[in-house]
Amino acid sequence: MSFPLTPSQTVGPYLHIGFDWLNTTELADAGVSGERIVVTGRVLDAKGQPVPDGVVEIWQANAHGKYAHPDDARALPTEPGFTGFGRCPTDPEGRFRFATVKPGCVPAADGQPQAPHILVNVFARGLLKQLSTRIYFLGDNHATDHVLQQVPAERRATLIAKPASAAPATFERDIVLGGGGDNETVFFDF
Repeated sequence: MSFPLTPSQTVGPYLHIGFDWLNTTELADAGVSGERIVVTGRVLDAKGQPVPDGVVEIWQANAHGKYAHPDDARALPTEPGFTGFGRCPTDPEGRFRFATVKPGCVPAADGQPQAPHILVNVFARGLLKQLSTRIYFLGDNHATDHVLQQVPAERRATLIAKPASAAPATFERDIVLGGGGDNETVFFDF
């Protein structure tokens, strides 16, 4: 007996139904140590138009470089008020916003330090699976980050958030989907 293949399904457009309880944009309680930052941006399509019904998820280490996950067994401080995970639906203008602390350096698989970064997954209508990228911060030392060094130099700017305001320290980076142009965000196949 053979069964016909079912058609592929894209993510959405009903991302918000049943998932709203997972939304969290505040990753660090008041007592968590580290530099308080806000990360903002917009999700845009290949034509530069806002993606109003997407979801941005982030995962990051705390200011000490420790993930809030049992698999991170390194002897670094954990902080009960730090989740390290955030989820934000985009608004009608494609905007997202997270309040957190700037992550510390974490080691790569070979033990070499990676520059402070935030891991990002983007879900949107028309995608067969989520897109994975990173957010780095302007002004940090990126020379030893093995992942960033694999990205062609002319494309690295699509991964680096720039300061937008000082109080609170706000970093901004748009995520541009598809199109293959110079502004398209670099995505990783993890």
